[in-house]
Amino acid sequence: MDLSLSTSFVQVHDPDLALAFYRDVLGLELRNDVANDDFRWITVGAPSQPGVSIVLTNYVHGSPADREAIAALLAKGALNGVNFRTDDLDATFEKVRASGADVVQEPADQFWGTRDFAVRDPSGNLVRIDQPPATS
Repeated sequence: MDLSLSTSFVQVHDPDLALAFYRDVLGLELRNDVANDDFRWITVGAPSQPGVSIVLTNYVHGSPADREAIAALLAKGALNGVNFRTDDLDATFEKVRASGADVVQEPADQFWGTRDFAVRDPSGNLVRIDQPPATS
């Protein structure tokens, strides 16, 4: 079996704020924006990875109680976000910090061999960005 990642979903509370962060701050391209009543599915992705997409959505499957539970977890920043990779961590960090993003961790060397930083998107999702270790 040969699998590859195609699409992942990130739950957001405000699609417009999420789009501004992922497109304007992180530099992802807008690929699709679909609305249905009060819900949106915004597809973004890195130009260098045309086959991999992230869907930013405020839609929750389930009952009203499920939607309330997800909204509460999102508000607490308890949902997982996404991890990205860059070749210039310090420049990327400065750009993201200058945008006013909520910095959780400044660039630091991690014991598992990478250097990374972490911020929260406007919905509170954790976004980590790392730089691969230099190879000899």
